Order: sequence, then C-alpha cells, then structure tokens
Amino acid sequence: MSNKSKSNSLSAFESLESNVRFYSRSFPVVFAKATGAILHDESGREYIDFLSGSGVLNYGHNDPHFLDEATRYLRSNGIIHGLDMATPAKMDFMECFEAIILRPRGLKYKFQFPGPTGTNAVEAALKLARKATGRHGIISFTNGFHGMSLGALAVTGNRYYRDVAGLPPAGVVFMPYDRYWGADKDTSEYLDKVLADASSGVDLPAAIILEIVQAEGGINPAGKEWLQSIQQICRNHGILLIVDDIQAGCGRTGNFFSFEFAGLSPDVVLLSKSLSGSGLPLSLLLLKPELDVWRPGEHNGTFRGNNLAFVTGAAAFRRYWTNDTLSAQVTEMGHIISGRLQQVTQANGAHKLSWRGRGMMLGLDCATGELAERIVRKAFEKGLVVERCGAEDQVIKLLPPLTIDEQTLHHGLDILQKSIHASV
Repeated sequence: MSNKSKSNSLSAFESLESNVRFYSRSFPVVFAKATGAILHDESGREYIDFLSGSGVLNYGHNDPHFLDEATRYLRSNGIIHGLDMATPAKMDFMECFEAIILRPRGLKYKFQFPGPTGTNAVEAALKLARKATGRHGIISFTNGFHGMSLGALAVTGNRYYRDVAGLPPAGVVFMPYDRYWGADKDTSEYLDKVLADASSGVDLPAAIILEIVQAEGGINPAGKEWLQSIQQICRNHGILLIVDDIQAGCGRTGNFFSFEFAGLSPDVVLLSKSLSGSGLPLSLLLLKPELDVWRPGEHNGTFRGNNLAFVTGAAAFRRYWTNDTLSAQVTEMGHIISGRLQQVTQANGAHKLSWRGRGMMLGLDCATGELAERIVRKAFEKGLVVERCGAEDQVIKLLPPLTIDEQTLHHGLDILQKSIHASV
C-alpha cells in the first residue's frame, strides 16, 4: 500500500472517531491481520505483540482451534445472543469451568454473568457486597485500577481517570498497597489498626477490593504474607474480599488464578479479558454460594448471553488447562523475560531502571514517563507493540501472549533492548 493510501486510511479515523481514541494514537498504522503473537499492518509489515489486547489475548491472536469451534457453532445455527436464558453453550462453559478450573483447586463458587466487560463485573461485585453485608463502604488501594464506569472508577486510584467523572466518587477509602511505603513496612498492619480502632474515622466496609498484581498501576505484585494478612483482616471483621483477576487471571501469572500462590479463598473473584480465550467480550463473577442473595432480575443486562464467547472459552479450558503444560511454559518464559530485564537494569543503572512482576506480567520501570515514552515509540518503529502504565506512565508493561514461541519472544526482547539503548 502506498504512503498516500496509508495516510488516507488513518485520516478516516482521525476525522470520524472521537478524540477519546487512544491506542490508534500510540500505534499509528492500520492493523489488518494477526496470528499468534504477530500483527500485520495494511502494508504487510509485521509487529511482535507484547500488548495482547491489554491482556485480552493471553492465547494469542486467532488460535485456529478456537476459530474452528466458533465456526462450527455458527454453522450449527446455535444461539448467539441469549440474555441469561439456558443454552447448551452456557451449560458447557459452566460445567467445563467447574470441572477443569474450580474443582481441582478445591474452590466452590456460583457463577454470575454481568455485562460483557470487566468494569461490569466490578459494578456487580460492589453492589452485591453492599447488599450482602448491609454496609456501604468499600476499601481499595493506592495505584489500584478497576474500570471506567462510575462505581469502578470510585475504587480506581489514578486521578487522571477519576477527574473526568464530573462528580466526586463516593463511598471508598484508599489504603496503602503492599510496599507502598517501602519494602520494610507492612501496610496491612496499618489497615488492621484503622479497622480495629472505633475512633479512626474509617467505618467497617462491605468489602475490600484488590488486584494481586496491579496492572495499570505499574505492575506492582503483592507478596504472599501481605495478601494472607489482608484475607485474615477481612475474616476478623466480617468484610468480603473481592479479588479483581480481570487482567492478572486466566494464566497470566502462571496459575489460572493469580491468587493461587498465596493460598487465598476470596469471597468474590472477577474475571474478564482473556476469559473467552478468543477476544470475544465476556465477564464473570465467581461468588461463594452463601453470598448469592440476589432476587431474580435485581441485576441484569442485555449482553450477558454471548454464547459464542462461551464456546471459545470452554475450548480454551479444554485446550490449555487440563494439564500443567501452559503454566510451566508461563514460568519458563517469565524467567526468560525477567532475566533480560535484569540485564537491562544492570547495564543502565545510572538511569535508575528497575523491573518487577510475576509470571508473564512484567514491567520495566523507567523512572520517568518521558523515557518510557521514547523507548515505546522507538520499539514500535522497530516492530514491537508494547504499552506503558503506572501513575506517570513510567512503566513499560510486558504482556506477550502466553503461547508465544521462544524465538519470537527473544526477537521482541532484542527489539526492546535495542530501543532502550537508543533512548537512554
């Protein structure tokens, strides 16, 4: 495609689409095709994808097995949109999830399908917590991110997103996340003291909501002991523990759930993003049976019955989660990425680079947003798609597909390393 044609393609988006568009500004090409960990633009140029749809495509683009299952279902005239009516596809999804994911982990939850996105799951969970406990307050954490709708925004820390709401978010108290005051201070002790003190000014909340690894907040992983302490605080005070596993779940940290390593048993678990396996919208609340206090229709939505997503989601469970192969691969690939990040930070110590994360959810902290932006822009010029996160967008977030092959992974890391060298 000629440069003129490419310019015309982009100008259509610039003239017709709202100013709120984001990713098309960061990656100013028209992407036409994708397979696995590779994106192709309209001119045929290849890009290695370390973004993975911001965590939606843990299994890569267009997994042929998922496409076969989806095509077969479409040709069968199966129900595509079904509200919350009973369908074979929905039954198969739930039974697969229970048998393959929950039962082997000793977990027992009921399923609630809210609207199709992660923020819908957050809204439903907050409403349920308030209804089940009779309390109104919620505790969230510094640097937490839980979505853009008003309830989810209220438990999101970043004021860049909060300020645009047009009214002050209410009903939420923010507490310091693990290591927020430094590695030598246990912030859970402060939370425990505040809740135990009737004169602290902080009422007992309905729920505490947290991410096991904060994604948009800068790839901040919580430690095992801190998480266990938070769970115990919840138990001591009759507070529900909500784990937002929307981005860190579905295998991103190695296990299917990001909280498994800490031995947690959350009251409510939120899933979305890679839940359908294929990129189709789907979200889910897992709630302990005793919390299912809803009356019929008290919480509903039009797009709760994405049966095609049920089909590809069940295919993902069967293909990747009946054994430990994928988890082992995530651990192996995560070690490769972290090893390269360690080399980078040691070689650029004067620039105060550092890295952190868990599994294949890793971040390179560049100390400043300006440096991170230069690196990301240079990486895109060289054929790597990667984005930034953190309070000042100072962290380069690495989310390659969990199924990426080692050669492609190394190639992407080579591009990142050269981009860093050219930018510092």
